[in-house]
Amino acid sequence: MTKRQEDHVIEQRLVALTRDLMLIPSVPSRPMDRQRAFELIKNHLEVLDHIEIHEYEENGIPSLVARPKGVRKPKILMCGHIDVIEHEDPACYRSSIRDGRIYGPGAGDMKGSVAIILEVFRHMNSVMDKPSLALAITSDEETGGEFGLGYLVNKMGLRAHKAMIPDGGSLSEITVAEKGILHLKVTAQGQSAHSARPWLGMNPVEELMNKLTYLKSSFKVMQENHDSEDKWYPTCAVTRIGTENKQINRVPSEAYAVLDIRFPTPYSTRKIKRHIREMLGDKIAVEPIIGAEPTNLSPDPEYQRVIQEVTGKPTELVRDDGGSDARFLAAQGIPVMISRPRVGNLHAVDEWIDISSMVTFYHIYEKYLARALA
Repeated sequence: MTKRQEDHVIEQRLVALTRDLMLIPSVPSRPMDRQRAFELIKNHLEVLDHIEIHEYEENGIPSLVARPKGVRKPKILMCGHIDVIEHEDPACYRSSIRDGRIYGPGAGDMKGSVAIILEVFRHMNSVMDKPSLALAITSDEETGGEFGLGYLVNKMGLRAHKAMIPDGGSLSEITVAEKGILHLKVTAQGQSAHSARPWLGMNPVEELMNKLTYLKSSFKVMQENHDSEDKWYPTCAVTRIGTENKQINRVPSEAYAVLDIRFPTPYSTRKIKRHIREMLGDKIAVEPIIGAEPTNLSPDPEYQRVIQEVTGKPTELVRDDGGSDARFLAAQGIPVMISRPRVGNLHAVDEWIDISSMVTFYHIYEKYLARALA
């Protein structure tokens, strides 16, 4: 079989597996579908006789680890997640192919990449004699990762000499640092009243809006203090705002907002929380939802060389505004390599992954693993 024919077979397998995974709406509100995704993955792995598959569940979140029998700390651990962002229309969880791309929820983040690591895992186990290679698949990365990879690493002792997570960067870009994440719910209390006589109450919506405007202005000051073209400074986005109110002619008694804050070193979750409380004042309640410190990664230089050899292009080391499950492994001193195929419109219904870059990325993993596991 020629190289071109081999690549065509690889492409067909990757596209088919990606689309099969995308058809399953593995979102938090559909635990049965999430389990179906794991059954599909298990079916893909159970043909490997010398591999043992361990299934876990913490706080209702399932995960899976496949590794050689008797090997507790493999040389390489590949990680991925099958959970996707929840969209209002359940019918959107399907895929289409056009212009050399797979379109649909989860294509780029990260069912296309999960298909690649599954295929690479099978391939390396077919061409090498019991390689020291493990695979971890989780289902809560989009909601913080604490009960998926966080549980596997911190409670079940999952370890490896090196890890690979195709959930950031790009084909010739390796992520070397990620911002910290802080999700907060902030709540203002007021006094309900008829909206025709607002002076009889105290409107928490207006109070909260004023405080949030003040808070946002403080983040603009932080940004002005950083001369950074890649926006390597703290950001604060208001992602939800609402009340318990069901009437348009009533001042509510409570209002809330959810903040998504991203921050690099030297900022910390403690420092950011303190800043938020100072800006919002004592009358606004602050409740943490998710907190994670900034992460510095230490990718293997050999991985960078392999990318250059396969792509024929210089490799760029980048910093990522988003976070990933890499932080759980990096906290244990495990070097993590983060790059992925070309993707776009992440978390949208028309999310996409470039098919030719999937094949190229497959060969990057294949070549690197052949060297690292030799």
